[in-house]
Amino acid sequence: MVSLPDELLRAVDVEARRRKTTRSGLLRELAEETLRLRTSSRAERMREIDAMAKEAGAIGHGGDVAAVVKANRPEP
Repeated sequence: MVSLPDELLRAVDVEARRRKTTRSGLLRELAEETLRLRTSSRAERMREIDAMAKEAGAIGHGGDVAAVVKANRPEP
């Protein structure tokens, strides 16, 4: 069971009808897509970190890598 505000539920129903699917089908599709994108984004970020670490002369995923990540972390 999932609780959604009425307006969001109406929007989900409208989108489900537009895509000719069910509410459950749409929510499943959106959840899968979101998780796939998150996994892809994390993998890309790890490649970026590995590249920064190599550029800085770090080898592997040891303490040097942590220092590179901290040094290159965006400001909040």
